Amino acid sequence: MSDNPKGEGRQFSDEELQDLVASTDSGARAPTNPNLAKLIAGLALAWSLFQLWIAQPQLWFAQYVPVLNSSETRPIHLTFAIVLAFLAYPAFKSSPRGHIPVVDWILALGGGFCAFYIFLFSDHLAMTARSGLPTPTQVVIGAAGLLILLEASRRALGPALTIVGSLFLLYAYMGTGWLIPELIEHEGLSFTALINAQWLDTAGVFGIPLGVSTAFVFLFVLFGSLLDKAGAGNYFIKLAFAGLGHLRGGPAKAAVVGSAMTGLISGSSIANVVTTGTFTIPLMKRVGFSNEQAGSVEVASSVNGQIMPPVMGAAAFLMVEFIGISYIEVIKHAFIPAVISYIALVYIVHLEALKKDMPALGESKSFLGMIVKFFIGFAIAGAGFTALIYLVGALRAGLGDLTGVVMMALLGLVYLGLLSVAARRPDLEEDDPNDPNIKLPTVGEVYATGLHYVLPILVLVWFLMVERQSPAKSAFYATSLMLFIIVTQRPLKALFRGLGGEVASEMKNGFTDLRDGLIAGARNMIGIGVATAAAGIIVATVTKTPIGTELAGLVEQLSGGILIVMLILVGLFSLILGMGLPTTANYIVVSSLMASVVVSLGAQEGLIVPLIAAHLFVFYFGIMADVTPPVGLASFAAAAVSGGDPIRTGFTAFFYSLRTVALPFLFIFNPTLILYGVDLGTTAGILQAVFVFVTATFAMLLFAAATQGYFLARSRIYESAALLLVAFTLFVPNVWLDMVQSPFREVPPAQFEQTLGELDEGTRIRLRVEGPDFNTGETAETTLVMNAEGATAQERIDNSGLMLFPEGDTVRLDEPMFGTATAEKLSDFDFYADDPVRLAEVQVPQDRLPAQIFYIPALLLLGLVILLQRHRQTKPAF
Repeated sequence: MSDNPKGEGRQFSDEELQDLVASTDSGARAPTNPNLAKLIAGLALAWSLFQLWIAQPQLWFAQYVPVLNSSETRPIHLTFAIVLAFLAYPAFKSSPRGHIPVVDWILALGGGFCAFYIFLFSDHLAMTARSGLPTPTQVVIGAAGLLILLEASRRALGPALTIVGSLFLLYAYMGTGWLIPELIEHEGLSFTALINAQWLDTAGVFGIPLGVSTAFVFLFVLFGSLLDKAGAGNYFIKLAFAGLGHLRGGPAKAAVVGSAMTGLISGSSIANVVTTGTFTIPLMKRVGFSNEQAGSVEVASSVNGQIMPPVMGAAAFLMVEFIGISYIEVIKHAFIPAVISYIALVYIVHLEALKKDMPALGESKSFLGMIVKFFIGFAIAGAGFTALIYLVGALRAGLGDLTGVVMMALLGLVYLGLLSVAARRPDLEEDDPNDPNIKLPTVGEVYATGLHYVLPILVLVWFLMVERQSPAKSAFYATSLMLFIIVTQRPLKALFRGLGGEVASEMKNGFTDLRDGLIAGARNMIGIGVATAAAGIIVATVTKTPIGTELAGLVEQLSGGILIVMLILVGLFSLILGMGLPTTANYIVVSSLMASVVVSLGAQEGLIVPLIAAHLFVFYFGIMADVTPPVGLASFAAAAVSGGDPIRTGFTAFFYSLRTVALPFLFIFNPTLILYGVDLGTTAGILQAVFVFVTATFAMLLFAAATQGYFLARSRIYESAALLLVAFTLFVPNVWLDMVQSPFREVPPAQFEQTLGELDEGTRIRLRVEGPDFNTGETAETTLVMNAEGATAQERIDNSGLMLFPEGDTVRLDEPMFGTATAEKLSDFDFYADDPVRLAEVQVPQDRLPAQIFYIPALLLLGLVILLQRHRQTKPAF
């Protein structure tokens, strides 16, 4: 980037940074012909309006306009995405940006037609292709559509997804070859069958990933775009700086918190880095952070925005579809890891400030005092939200169907009240971080200027968590309120300020903001729409070929059946794939191939790994790919802002993100960390969740101190090792307990039915099954996890799908009930061979000591480290 001998990169201008974001997120082409620019903007605007329409069809005009089903909306969604991809993204860096070449017009129209054809002839396709009888014309259109989609993916996302998708297509078509391992060989699909499965059917390109993009993701991206256009992004950054900027290393702490808040409104790591980083990175450098450290803090905090509930990346919505759980369950499981990850990053920044004895910007304030204030504010907000729930319950009891109208009226009054308070203060301006006389605002000056931005977020959380509505409907209601706010906030502020003559012009500005927000939201969706469609190629290949089932055997061979080695392999696989794939596509590929492998190998090692834990594991490593060199796009963006070396920035950011790398391993071995099995509907469950949160936070802070080499003073190697040991014990005390007491006791297979009837309902037991492999005839084995569901032993056996035939001391298994999970897990066994498939081992949980007993030696060891470091401590730890 530069000839600087120190290896520092060139610091980009604001225009270059915006171009960097545009070329990655929304397309770098900016036609000089105003009519072409209006065409692209008009298509983007039409896409946003179409998505708003299909999100809530039960409106007053629904009786006049036909309601579209998912198989009709997905092709239209992809039509917009493909056409805009070719109009907005140049073919190469050297391609013209001021006009659209003829080839791009041909590809845009051709790709748009191939996608729109699926909508236009959906009835005809149901009678032909989807019944297994595609016509030659349909095959040609499907083949052209696939090729154009892969090219659109290359333009919008880089070559990685195009290459991966092409390899999966070749594998599905060829089946065998010198590059294809024998384990995953198959006969190969005919060209017609391949195109039918990938383009003409509803399980390939137009399958679940594109359906999630159509139904959920677009609305959340649009919601964030409108929030940002309204001014919420600047408000959140100012609020973070007002609260934390006065602390030692305050700009970095504010960057972390500001990025956590702006993560609500931006699903893009790169946009988040550039948006918050242009302000935070110069200020971090001013108080003593190096170029690379300043960029790394911004990268680590911005990338983590994708794991922060309630608005997570597109992968969270895919989890809903892939696992079959509600979005509220995904939020529940993701909450504690995300929050403690951010708390730990704030602490890492604090430790860096202590190590370098960094000054505060302005008058220094107490970090511990700020933490206490935060928890007080959090408690007050929680109490207020709880009171609101009871208030709405009382209104429903008294007013019945009128409750909705009354709540809308109250929401409107609250909005007017908050806006009138905001109008008494000047609007927030964006500060120049390079101004030598910068004055940090106070919380009192900032918080009241944008409280009305919290209302749509509150509406989103309310409908998701209290009303238990679908993500699509919740986002629709929140976005609808956001549409109202963006149009009305300017003219209403003018009225409250007594500037009646400016109301008309401010109303016009409000509609301009609305239009720009709708256009920006659609342009930010181009890459996601194309990515989810192209990722459907991988999903269809996994379902149509043996790669999904046989890859488990390959990974098991490579890992030697050792779960921790297999997890490391899966993590590396995610990182390597993610070096060129966006998070969403990376998650789709790796979860399709690996999530079930993690669960099955965990069961064989005696671990009951929930499917959500396996999916979150893959998701966490997927987002790390934005950080990791040599292709960590977020690290390159941060280096462009800071002027630092991008590779060193990436490695430093990865080091700061070690806590995010460690967390997936921890909740695989201790699913309680993701609140799995914790019932938040009971007092005991809430208390357990609070205990888990406090313990995990404390452990994560110790982990951060160990990896940073600083606690109360600079740590010696053995002190860092001791802190790591304490943190590990607090996170997963059950690992030590398993070494002392086995979690299971063995029961003879002949006594299985009797023992099963004596267990409490819901108890999980492990069954090891042995028998001849269907393909090789050799003896194979697998481990099943069975839930004791039912009143009697026979009911529980029937519910599991098992067919058991006791024969003396052995228990023979027949082919399980068709359609059950057990039938799928035992599908590789030959139940008709001479040697029977049998129940080899039964393990049931046994009473043990509480795992928390290992906290005692861990805390004693921590006390020893504290005593050792107290003698060397020269400055307060907080």
